[in-house]
Amino acid sequence: MKAVALKAYLPIQHPESLLDVDLEKPTPVGRELLIAVAAISVNPVDTKVRAPKSKIETDFRVLGWDAVGTVLATGPEASLFKTGDQVFYAGNIARPGSNSEFQVVDERIVGRKPVSISNAEAAALPLTAITAWEGLFDRLQIARDKQTKPKNLLIIGGAGGVGSIAIQLAKALTNVNVIATASRPESIAWCQSLGADLVVDHSASLVEQIRAQNIHYVDYIFCLNNTDQHWPTMAELIKPQGLICSIVELAGQVDLNLLKNKSVSFSWELMFTRSLFETDDIVEQHHLLNRVAQLIDDGSIKTTLNQVLSPINAENLRTAHAQLESGRTVGKIVLEHWPAN
Repeated sequence: MKAVALKAYLPIQHPESLLDVDLEKPTPVGRELLIAVAAISVNPVDTKVRAPKSKIETDFRVLGWDAVGTVLATGPEASLFKTGDQVFYAGNIARPGSNSEFQVVDERIVGRKPVSISNAEAAALPLTAITAWEGLFDRLQIARDKQTKPKNLLIIGGAGGVGSIAIQLAKALTNVNVIATASRPESIAWCQSLGADLVVDHSASLVEQIRAQNIHYVDYIFCLNNTDQHWPTMAELIKPQGLICSIVELAGQVDLNLLKNKSVSFSWELMFTRSLFETDDIVEQHHLLNRVAQLIDDGSIKTTLNQVLSPINAENLRTAHAQLESGRTVGKIVLEHWPAN
């Protein structure tokens, strides 16, 4: 089968950072599905895993954790899907990724593809939708209830993949006032188009901008960009007994004592946790992806796709990685269609 893979971890400008290769087609076992991949998306995790290091892989390593495709076969214990079903999923970071023609994935982390949108539009959603859903509702514990007392949610990094879906989920399912951060005219407009109630510039003082709107504290903070840089600001803006969640690992150390007097709770969100540890509730990712598909089909939220490249090959994936590494992408980049033989 065709795939895009690596053996050496090189700068993306290097022609061998990602390679077109032929690999053996996998076979599903247990609760796995064999999926014919039709479209894939790229995420910051792809570039972080591929980042230069001295390690050399013995076998080709396939990256990619976002895909849409068709179920070709099921393992003997699978029961959630059947051959021919259209699905979307992010997968497991410890397993071969979706940058291949065929992939085996545990059915418990797979959802049905939304029927109202294209493969490319659907491929933009799984990883970011899972991250946003778990961050908002599992970690920050925001009530999915439009009748609750209004509260304030600050999303730091609103125009990226996770921010783009988090804004929409928060507005569609909760009664929070969404404050998103963005710094360029196009990213500000993007956040506004997705439903953000207020957009502030994270390259300037967030405290001053938010308090100028007569908002002294925010109830929730979802940090999607540079946890180290924004830590003092988050500690200042969070409401006493508020909740902060971040998806961005620390580069250094931060002062947890800044949260103590306010009794603030801090949590991490990594959407691979359930699949990595095969947690008792792993099937929740199947359920939440199905809920996201229904929200798409109901018109409550929309795809965050912003660019499509074709075909799926090493050259186009290197282009997508380079754009992500620039830090200036808005929404999601998707690749579709495999090269003809």
